[in-house]
Amino acid sequence: MEGDQAIKVDDVCTPEHCFRAFDALYCALTSSKPIPPNFVDEKYPLFVTWNTRSSRAGRSPRLRGCIGNFDAMPLREGLAEYALISAFKDSRFRKIERRELPSLECGVSLLTDFEDASSYLDWTHTFSPIFSAYLPRFNSRDTLTATYLPDVIPDQGWDKVEAVESAMRKAGWNGPITEETFRTVKLRRYQSRKCEVGWEEFVQWRRENGDDSIS
Repeated sequence: MEGDQAIKVDDVCTPEHCFRAFDALYCALTSSKPIPPNFVDEKYPLFVTWNTRSSRAGRSPRLRGCIGNFDAMPLREGLAEYALISAFKDSRFRKIERRELPSLECGVSLLTDFEDASSYLDWTHTFSPIFSAYLPRFNSRDTLTATYLPDVIPDQGWDKVEAVESAMRKAGWNGPITEETFRTVKLRRYQSRKCEVGWEEFVQWRRENGDDSIS
């Protein structure tokens, strides 16, 4: 995120959503009083992503935590809840600590435009879609699910088959993957409206909302 400028994709996901998530983490780590949110409390499936900025110029931020929910939930409550879940309960990472706050970026993804695909290859990167693949276990009623946020697939350089295969492995499928296996996949595609802010934007936002003590 060059120059620590908030990235606004459209009017669905805005910096105010990111500030709400950032504020939840900041208050949890500092015992500060939260700022009341100033956006309509709509319902969306959502993900909250934490990244750590590199101290070296030109290096991309590192993932620090990312967890979300596919059930539409009120944004004011959902963003605060998943800001903390992704910061403290992502099993891939240790809990975020107070000393890390100045190096953090917060990203919010609101999921929209869900629709069933006709096959496991019926999706495209044109509108930054993300997808969820459902793979029934053979001889079982269980269903395995997995998804990737939009930037993961191009960053990895996967084609469609490789992306779906990776999602199947991510979901926990350990058996052979053949064309017959692919045909068991039920895919639902959707799009992500994303916004990101950095620590400096968050500090400015807190100050504009009456917090003169934050630095």
